[in-house]
Amino acid sequence: MTFIKPNKGKLLIAEPSILNDNSFNRAIILLTEHTENNSVGFILNRPLNYTINDLLPDLNCDFTIYQGGPVEQDNLYFIHNIPGLIPESMEVANGVFWGGNFESLKELLNKNILKEADIRFFLGYSGWQVKQLEEEIELNSWFVAENDFDNILSIDEENLWKNKLLQKGGNYKIWANAPSDFNLN
Repeated sequence: MTFIKPNKGKLLIAEPSILNDNSFNRAIILLTEHTENNSVGFILNRPLNYTINDLLPDLNCDFTIYQGGPVEQDNLYFIHNIPGLIPESMEVANGVFWGGNFESLKELLNKNILKEADIRFFLGYSGWQVKQLEEEIELNSWFVAENDFDNILSIDEENLWKNKLLQKGGNYKIWANAPSDFNLN
């Protein structure tokens, strides 16, 4: 079995061993930064019951907001695939960009120029200090996968974790169909 090292643009898949972790149970995280000093990413499959307009009423936008992770949950972050429209964006990998000029973004949203498949918003982020992520991977809290989506911003987040486990195969196929609440079993 090929071991994939964590790197920006890769996906972190929560191992079944952390099913009792409320922050990361069944999480799929896009790593947007991975250096020797830290790692940063956003949970792709945790939609919240909020829209941009709920948090920023001056914006004419009903795009869903996602829980990005347990760190700085009072801050709004975004990833997108439209760097030509949002200056100062940083490329993560494969046409996915992180952040950019928020004033430009607000103007695009108010003019209804963007589609939800162009951008994803997050409250908070997932972060790790020096060597912390590597230690968690060694402890089987995560495995790393390639980002093999054509457009990661328009994925089916409801079955994302299950599908990634089925793709990994082996014993992961058993866990893919396990109930999310073992008390219901």
